[in-house]
Amino acid sequence: MTKYIDFFKKAFNGEEVDLTTANIRSAVLLLAIPMMLEMAMESVFALVDLYFVGHLKESGYAIQAVGLTESVLSVMYSIAIGMSMAATALVARRIGEKSPEKASRSAAQVILFSFVITFILSLFGVIYAEEILVLMGAKQEAAMYGKDFTRIMMGSSVAIMLLFLINGIFRGAGNAAIAMKSLWLANIANIILCPILIRGLGPIPAMGLTGAAIATTIGRSLGVVYQLYHLLISDTQIRIKINYFKPDFKLIKSIVKIATPGIFQFVIASCSWIFLAQLVATTGGENASAGYQTALRLMMFFMLPAWGLSNAASTLVGQNMGANEMIRAEQSVMKTVKYNVVFMVVVSLLFFLLGDFLIGFFTQEIEIKNFAKNALHIMSIGFIFYGIGMVMVNAFNGAGDTWTPTWINLFGFWIFQIPFAYFLSKYLEMGPTGVFISIPAAETLITICAFILFRRGKWKMIKV
Repeated sequence: MTKYIDFFKKAFNGEEVDLTTANIRSAVLLLAIPMMLEMAMESVFALVDLYFVGHLKESGYAIQAVGLTESVLSVMYSIAIGMSMAATALVARRIGEKSPEKASRSAAQVILFSFVITFILSLFGVIYAEEILVLMGAKQEAAMYGKDFTRIMMGSSVAIMLLFLINGIFRGAGNAAIAMKSLWLANIANIILCPILIRGLGPIPAMGLTGAAIATTIGRSLGVVYQLYHLLISDTQIRIKINYFKPDFKLIKSIVKIATPGIFQFVIASCSWIFLAQLVATTGGENASAGYQTALRLMMFFMLPAWGLSNAASTLVGQNMGANEMIRAEQSVMKTVKYNVVFMVVVSLLFFLLGDFLIGFFTQEIEIKNFAKNALHIMSIGFIFYGIGMVMVNAFNGAGDTWTPTWINLFGFWIFQIPFAYFLSKYLEMGPTGVFISIPAAETLITICAFILFRRGKWKMIKV
């Protein structure tokens, strides 16, 4: 028992371990435990917002505004994740080569480039918040109600990007505990501030939906401050000096080469989710849209920890390739697959057995609950395949082979999922149910393609 307690302490404290020589099972779990908790904390942001706004007077409008804004923000998430992929791949490879200074310089250049891009894009979200909601399928009344929420959330995109990106840097270095703790801090602040700013307390007025956006923005910003402390001041393996931020265009070119397909990879997926959200809203109305968004938030609460577990494959592949340990890299991936499948089986059973209870925690509207339950049950059919697919995608990305999953996503989401969802919902008149069915169908196809390409092994030839 003492042995397991010591192991968990090591994982939580982020003790530095040479992941290229440690036992593979231990290496996977040392990374996976804090990474899963980190991603669980990321999903808590949306769930906390959804819980409190779901109890507002205009709960249908509020839930729809939160869900549609999250769908649009997923484009920003895509950029952040794409850049964090480049950071993880470069940092992990340099750490595997035992070059921490080069890893730190790479990290600084990724932060610099990402900050500029995200800042420019966030301005458009601030200016066109209402129009964005209407474009997503919200009625004019719902768009008017939620525009301030959307404006604040889009304006905070830089904090969102930095939170993802810097955590990717720490994960690449093998220090997933700092990434986890930054999300803990951000979520504790959000959980405390959400009820205060939404409902009001003492001299603080009730801000309703707008208060949820302010609370989330403050929480994420505190998480970023914690990250920057460990990057710039604390004594860690990755230590960035101010002069590292001087533009290094040769290094930026390498970053763009890895990040561009990585961004496209997630933009492709995000745009597909945006289309599905719009299709549900137009074929099923506000209740269907709110139910679908509720189911998605619940699904992501459990999917993000699985994504965190699969991130272990990214770090282990990158570091082992840097150390020229190709067999260990592949063995690490398959070990991670095993753990992720077990986790997703448990989640599937949980959704089938306790779906009603979980949905009822966020809304008591009968129609919304019915749509959410239907969506949850259908989407959870493919959870095992999701778990395998995540690991495969992260293995490619950790190797710096960001193009392979990009082409897989393009085929799976745009060529298959979108036409299939449209066919089922419109042509066969299945409405939102047709959209729900298209999700596990596409994810299963994507997983099969990814697994076949991984076994072929071309990712082993990638240089970064």
